[in-house]
Amino acid sequence: MSATTGEEQTRTLDTPSGPVRCRVDGEVVRALGIPYARAERFAPPRPAAPRDEPLVATERAPAAPQRSSELLARLIGADDLGQDEHCQRLSITLPADLADGERLPVLVWIHGGSYVTGAGDLAVYDPRSLVAEQRVVVVTVTYRLGVFGFLGDGTAVPANLGLLDQLAALRWIRANIAAFGGDPDAVTLFGQSAGGDAIAHLMISEGAEGLFRRVIIQSAPLGITHGRAAMTAAMLAAVGKPEPAAPVETVLARQVVAEQAARRFGLRGGMPFGVQYGLPPLAGEADRDRAWRAVAPRIDLLIGCTREETALFAAAVPALNRLFRIPVLGGWARHAVVAPSTRKIYETPAKEFARRHRAAGGRASRYLLTWRPAGSEFGAAHITDIPLLLGTREAWEGSRLLGSARWQDIDRRGRLVRRIWADFARTGTTPAGAANDTVEFPPD
Repeated sequence: MSATTGEEQTRTLDTPSGPVRCRVDGEVVRALGIPYARAERFAPPRPAAPRDEPLVATERAPAAPQRSSELLARLIGADDLGQDEHCQRLSITLPADLADGERLPVLVWIHGGSYVTGAGDLAVYDPRSLVAEQRVVVVTVTYRLGVFGFLGDGTAVPANLGLLDQLAALRWIRANIAAFGGDPDAVTLFGQSAGGDAIAHLMISEGAEGLFRRVIIQSAPLGITHGRAAMTAAMLAAVGKPEPAAPVETVLARQVVAEQAARRFGLRGGMPFGVQYGLPPLAGEADRDRAWRAVAPRIDLLIGCTREETALFAAAVPALNRLFRIPVLGGWARHAVVAPSTRKIYETPAKEFARRHRAAGGRASRYLLTWRPAGSEFGAAHITDIPLLLGTREAWEGSRLLGSARWQDIDRRGRLVRRIWADFARTGTTPAGAANDTVEFPPD
């Protein structure tokens, strides 16, 4: 049913967890900041309690506690959602003209940010265009990060709390999404960078079976997510005994100490936080290949990356940035740094992931995003896929990442990518088919 309150039109939906008052926003309906779980500091999530009174879901979810990222602020701008340790919330966007009994494919967004920054409801992740154009339901999930979510010893502090948050969100979605017009049997996870890596591990997490049917893994740094035990041990030793009652700022200061301890571990130290094997909900690292093979027949896979992933990070290193700007020599130096590192961290591991998935009886497609925004100093770099899928013109306006590219051109290419993602959510295949072909998104 619908109701009008002042200038804002709302719609109340009855769900198994209780009534939810949503905001009608033109051609979409938004249910924002819904609690899917509750957790005390350094404790596993508990399911959110059902409610009798309507939940007013008209405000974006707050971010998990985190330190600001100067690099991301420069590239895509700042978005102050506020922060809250009780960040286990999700937001749902659905078509406003949903028919009674209609059941649409569901896409669940797991945001990236090296497991230390970001939030599901950032403006650059607004799914309005994807929902309105492709007639799907999109859920964005916020979860614990950094020392709060991805650094536990398994004894004093449980490991993988952020991953457990994501599993709790998926269980909530499974139980409630039909009330929002979504098909609980047609759930596709999609996520970029650390979000893509999290999805790869949700595939093999205990308790995940039956919660999703398909996955889209975007720009996951799979080349640096193995062999991390020694680094994690060094980080734990540096942080010391957890402080359950310390102020948030104090805990975040210890995160800096952990990051410093990880620097001597090479490329892996560039993303020191992440999942830990051998602790719930994950089996030991030696068993992960077998686990991915075991789930392959029941999960459709789309995986890929951009052509110049590491250009984003290389340009943030002052010495490299100066080198890249030297006429003639700079272009050669840039290619010499970016091409092999992109292959090592992103492209080759994605190829191997898809190859193993097919060999184990699953359907897998790959993509390569080659689009270089006009005037961008970064080229087809990390994050350039996101404005083609999510976010509005206002959210991305002025982004250095997009150079001088016109929004009309971005949106034109974005319509293609959004259609491919939605078609995969509907069918499990891409225009190249579920064979060995790779879908490329050309610059023109």
